[in-house]
Amino acid sequence: MKSASINISKCLHHFAASFFILIALGMMVGCNYKLKPFDEVENDTLIVKIQRYDRMESLFLTTGDFSALQQMCTDYPNETRTLIEKILHIGKVDDPEINNKLLAFYQDSTLQAIITEAELQYANVDDLNSQLSKAFHTLKSWIPNFKVPLVYTQICALDQSIVVGDESVGICLDKYLGEDYPLYDKYYDKDQRKMMKREYIVPDFICFYILSLYPPLFPYEASQKEMDIHMGKAQWVVNKVMGKQMFKSIYIDNVGAYMAKHPHTSVDQLMKNNDLPIMVN
Repeated sequence: MKSASINISKCLHHFAASFFILIALGMMVGCNYKLKPFDEVENDTLIVKIQRYDRMESLFLTTGDFSALQQMCTDYPNETRTLIEKILHIGKVDDPEINNKLLAFYQDSTLQAIITEAELQYANVDDLNSQLSKAFHTLKSWIPNFKVPLVYTQICALDQSIVVGDESVGICLDKYLGEDYPLYDKYYDKDQRKMMKREYIVPDFICFYILSLYPPLFPYEASQKEMDIHMGKAQWVVNKVMGKQMFKSIYIDNVGAYMAKHPHTSVDQLMKNNDLPIMVN
């Protein structure tokens, strides 16, 4: 495991800077996926079905079954390219030796333990499917032309939490093994570990995806306060979608105060308008 990769990763309350890296990553990766990201039944209810890319990944990485890797590349070509080239940085997906490189990378005993733990904890993700279905149903009513992405799970060697692509979003299960997971003590502080558990998967997911839909107009010219305010707007939306306060900050409080005074401001207007008088002293 590369310690540099582990240190790059940040939890949501620190991720204002790392968010822009993720969005840039997503914009570099096209996704012409073959699987439907959701179903709509007769009453127009949206049902999200998480694609279990992690299971194919785990099969290959723990047994060396190359048929699993072939399925990864066939069914999820862009997600596999993203994992190899943009997250792990171990080479090009068309490298003749990439199969062996990918397998060798994950042979570290710590990573093998992480894979096993992730597959154990997330054998069933029905609760996440349900939460995402409800969240996307709400967001479709708030955001014009809202597109439901393909949602998939993967193991990222602790490099990222949520990976946003062009039309897909990956959940890195190894970053949500619980705040008491022993390995986390080595790399993350107490505040970070509090967010590295199952209940933060959907809030993190929604926040990253909203930020990908509404990036700051000039992210590299924005001040830290402007970035924090933009993050606060996205986290305020997440809290509203979830129906409870998942994230807390002075920026979120100020967004809430502004929206209370301007109840006719839509979520779309809130996220698009960088000139709203939401300021923090």
